[in-house]
Amino acid sequence: MKIFFKNWRVNFILLLIIIAGAVITSRLFFVQVVNHNLYQSQALGQQVGFSKVTGSRGQILCENSQQSKGAYNSGQTKNLATNKDSWIISAASDEISDKTAFAEALSEVIGQTKEEILAEMDGDNYYAVIKKAVSADELNKIKELNLKGLYWENNPERFYPQGELASQALGFLGGEGTGQYGLEGYYEDILMGKSGIKEEKRGLDALFSNNNSISLDGSDLYLTIDCNIQFQAESLLKKQKEKNDIDSGQIIVLKPDSGRILALANYPSFDLNQYSKEKNLEIFQNSATQKLFEPGSIFKPFTMAIALNENKITPETTYVDTGSVSFGAKTIHNFANEIYGEQTMTQVLENSINTGAVFASQQVSHQTFLNYVDKFGFTKKTGIDLQGEVSSNNNVLRNATDMNFATASFGQGIELTPIQIISGFSAIANGGRVVKPYLVEKIASGQDEMEIKPQL
Repeated sequence: MKIFFKNWRVNFILLLIIIAGAVITSRLFFVQVVNHNLYQSQALGQQVGFSKVTGSRGQILCENSQQSKGAYNSGQTKNLATNKDSWIISAASDEISDKTAFAEALSEVIGQTKEEILAEMDGDNYYAVIKKAVSADELNKIKELNLKGLYWENNPERFYPQGELASQALGFLGGEGTGQYGLEGYYEDILMGKSGIKEEKRGLDALFSNNNSISLDGSDLYLTIDCNIQFQAESLLKKQKEKNDIDSGQIIVLKPDSGRILALANYPSFDLNQYSKEKNLEIFQNSATQKLFEPGSIFKPFTMAIALNENKITPETTYVDTGSVSFGAKTIHNFANEIYGEQTMTQVLENSINTGAVFASQQVSHQTFLNYVDKFGFTKKTGIDLQGEVSSNNNVLRNATDMNFATASFGQGIELTPIQIISGFSAIANGGRVVKPYLVEKIASGQDEMEIKPQL
């Protein structure tokens, strides 16, 4: 009997061990196989975090050449457009017991009146934006007030360290956070920071692994502009305002062999950091690329180039100027009714003689003249990398009379932009190749760089 009970107890214990093992095995199977994905996700959630982030907008920079001298040190890179820390402060009205006291305390720090702050808070929104573009110094003073119901959010703002320099060429970042005009508008998709989800390791894993470091920042633009030359060009325009009381003006400096623009200056200009204060919105337009005008006498070299290239004249070819030339009932005169007598083609350019330009144009057919107008690029856009370039097709010459071609020979009756004209002059300077003007020579994103090649 004793042997029976002894064996029974042993068997019972063995049975319990077998049952416990089966329970543990089934539980492990349930955890590791059936609910593997669930527990893996929970574990990952404790080790990895995700947050929504937006990259910074790319910078715009220019380099001063070693050859140029001026207000900036030669050989240095200058930042024309960058980003600086800024904050938006808001008030949660329902959390503020004494709005008047709140507004009085805040007004002493942010430069707004108590009434202005109360007006912002007197709305239906839970959060009322009190002020944008709050600096770091202002924010520190605001924090010291320790006001309940006051909140702040980081909101980097665009900053233009050089103020007015190259303002129309650069353009600006508008209130909606998109580039407006100039380079800021043209290269919006390249400059803008991208939105994405950032992965961050937590706990001990963070000590032994790198967080996801994919860059969401926009690309940087390196310009062909030389800040020294740009500064000097803008200074010359301001001096012309003082000396001759000009309303507007442009200076373009371009390398004729490549199309690299070393300066693109406009007068008047404006402070890029204060663009919202400008009442005349036309000042934002780049008159070098966005305004058409009759070129006048600066077109005469093109007329001469056409006749020279067709071997119809030489620099020594002469004609007799009588001061005027008639087409039916219409007569063209020289400026100030000057009469020059016998003149060479070289003297025609030196003295800017209208009738001499007409003579040169009459040596070629209308169709030949029109073909060269096309070849010089005077019937289409240059393709410069700036937002909003305009052009005229100058269709007036397609079915024109002798009088139309005569006036066109000295730049009247046709329309061009300054950038079209200087692009055309590049062909005269470099032996016959019209170059495409451009402002960006390099695009950089992190360690990657892309050089922009000239287009001839």
